[in-house]
This record gives sequence, structure tokens and C-alpha cells, in this order.
Amino acid sequence: MDYAIIAAGEGSRLAQEGIRWPKPLVRLNGIPLIDRLIDVFLRNNATSINIIVNEEMKEVQEHLKQKQLPVPFNLIIRSTPSSMHSFYELSTCLKAEKFCLTTVDTIFKENEFSTYIQAFLEDKEADGYMAVTPFIDDEKPLYVETDDALNILNFANQQTGNCKYISGGIYCLTQPAIPVLQKAIHENMSRMRNYQRRLVEEGLRLKAFPFPKIVDVDHAEDISKAEEFLNS
Repeated sequence: MDYAIIAAGEGSRLAQEGIRWPKPLVRLNGIPLIDRLIDVFLRNNATSINIIVNEEMKEVQEHLKQKQLPVPFNLIIRSTPSSMHSFYELSTCLKAEKFCLTTVDTIFKENEFSTYIQAFLEDKEADGYMAVTPFIDDEKPLYVETDDALNILNFANQQTGNCKYISGGIYCLTQPAIPVLQKAIHENMSRMRNYQRRLVEEGLRLKAFPFPKIVDVDHAEDISKAEEFLNS
């Protein structure tokens, strides 16, 4: 399983609220966000780890350049206009049939993540497993419409009667998702949520995998909330 981390955002809100670290190096229980993800991935069948950071994050670049991992490690240093474009830059490194992509500030329980990864690896039919959660603490959530079997029917900006979940920011996909990404880039599409909609439109079979709770670290107050969540 190849893993990829999007860590190319500016983290401007955290900086404005007095957090001195760039977002990938924000500590939860003393561990930088980026290191926590790497450690979790290594414990969950990682065959490679691939990370993109923006050109201005010199501290993050130096931190990652010192890493010595037991699997192939690719660091891409490039500023991009969106997470979808970051994914596009990372996609050249994702050679395994199945891969997992997440943003650096996505916080989840590791035991739930391991169950998610194992279910995806064992599924022989789905083109992707999208992590979803009923917990909403996002300023602009992406709602996920499913049928009773948790097949994804649509992604919506607003909640409808069939939307029990929102996107959790963890994407397990297979190689057929890459040509759809390339097409989206060539059509000047923007935003990860629009790419996810395109996956459905192109007929890829996506399953929703519910996590009881997934949180993001967007504001200074989210740090203590995330620590409390992980320690609970």
C-alpha cells in the first residue's frame, strides 16, 4: 500500500492565532502531525510514503529531509493551488494498485484506521474507500450521499435527506482513479471535492467507510480538542 500526505497548505489561520509551528509540525501530545501520520502508515502495510510540502515551508522540508524510513520515501517540494493539484503532483509516485491519500491535519483513531485499511485491501471490487464520519466540526463540510450498502452516490456541498456523513479527508483509491485525476487537471478543474464528484460521474465504484469521529486541526483551539480526542 502506497501512502501519500498532502502537507502543502499555508496553515495561515494557525499562524494568525499565534501557533509558531507550520501546520505539519504542530504537536499533538508532543508528536508533530506529519510524524504521527508517517508512524501510523508504517504500522499499516506501507510500501512507500510520499509527501508534498510547499516551497515556503523550509522548516518542514529540513525536518523531512532528515527522515530515514524503512520504505521508499519521496518528498515533493512544490507550491500548488489546491489539494487536488497536490494529489496530481504526488500521483507520479503512487505505483501500487491500491494507495491511501490524506491531508496532514486529519486526526483519527489508529485502530479505526487500521480496520479501514484492512477492509479496503480485502475488497476485490471497489475502486475506492472514502473515510466518512457523522461528526461535523468543519466550516465547509462535504456531504456524502450513500445507499443502504454504503455505496457512494454523490458528494454535495449541502446536506440532503440521504446524507448521513461528511467526508473525513482520507481517500483509499485504486489506479483507475489516476486517469480521472489527470483528466480533471487538464480540464482546469479545481478542488478535491469536484474531483470526487468526477470519480462518481466516471462510474468508479466508491464505498463509504464510517469512522465515529474524524477531526481537523485548522485553528489553535483544535489542537487541544484533537489531543483530548486521541486520549479518550
